[in-house]
Amino acid sequence: MTFEPIVRQSASGAVFEQITARVLGGELAVGDSLPSERHLAEALGVSRPAVREALQKLAHSGLVEVRQGDSTSVRDFRRHGGPELLPRLLIRDGQPDWAVVRSVLEARTMIGAQVARLAAARSGAELVAQMRDAVHALDTDADPVAMQRHALAFWECVVDGADSIAFRLIFNSLRQAYEPTMAALGEVMKAEVGQTDAYIHLTDAIAARDEEAAERLAVELLELGTTAISTIIDSLEGTR
Repeated sequence: MTFEPIVRQSASGAVFEQITARVLGGELAVGDSLPSERHLAEALGVSRPAVREALQKLAHSGLVEVRQGDSTSVRDFRRHGGPELLPRLLIRDGQPDWAVVRSVLEARTMIGAQVARLAAARSGAELVAQMRDAVHALDTDADPVAMQRHALAFWECVVDGADSIAFRLIFNSLRQAYEPTMAALGEVMKAEVGQTDAYIHLTDAIAARDEEAAERLAVELLELGTTAISTIIDSLEGTR
């Protein structure tokens, strides 16, 4: 039996996590000024270099603006942040933020349509065989989380078939955001990942190099999940 070493979080990482949570949670509003490096270091019990490193990372993430010789202020992450913030926005206090989940699925549908179209134009027999393997695994597994993983494996093949580095990196960001929510979304996403025939039809369209059909079928498939999430949001809003 082997064991993995326990990795302790660095002081700068802990500072970054605490300030990030307060910005995304609204405790620190846009335009608010953070305390000076010295005051932050004293309040958090860490060194000034650790605070400085954390502030640089926060600035790189679009959460704060660091001005030399002036105070550090909170930025509007909706305008300046990147997709790496999505995993933090999707789960709040252990629960999915359904509006953010829906926005991710909407983006996924738009991207998936174009990826499927490119895959139909560019992919070969080997990738199509891998897609069929992923669909078979999806069809023979009843676990809600495992089904979503098989669906992701299917889309990995489609993205590889599209042969586009831009779409690959976008897909990576959306996958990273989506994966932490799979347990919470297990039953809801059955509306999509439980439709094996839809994956088969999309695979057939890509194998036949039918670009228009691949795009249309991808949209129809991915909208199943978006519609299921929208239904939940509508029901929650109706109870308020």
